[in-house]
Amino acid sequence: MGKGFLTFATTAILDAVANGYAYGFDIVDITGMPGGTVYPALRRLEEAGYLSSTWEKARVAHADARPRRKYYELTPAGREALADAIKRYRVLEQTSIARLRPKSSKA
Repeated sequence: MGKGFLTFATTAILDAVANGYAYGFDIVDITGMPGGTVYPALRRLEEAGYLSSTWEKARVAHADARPRRKYYELTPAGREALADAIKRYRVLEQTSIARLRPKSSKA
């Protein structure tokens, strides 16, 4: 992933983590993206240093009769990348909206 621009999908995933959605299925649910998009992106974001992760204890998952969850957290680099991406997408959204507005005619 490196120090390039984040895609909209990876920005949405980082934003979900920043807002407390900390494990894969929760992120899939809130973003509406398929697991085949979210899980590889989480791995790449972690490899890029934007996320860190920890596995929950097996006894917690066992008590809930489900597989263990891997919980993600933004790193300082992830917070910075997310802030930059959100600014960029807001500017893009504003310029896209501006292009869609009809130009006022001068009488």
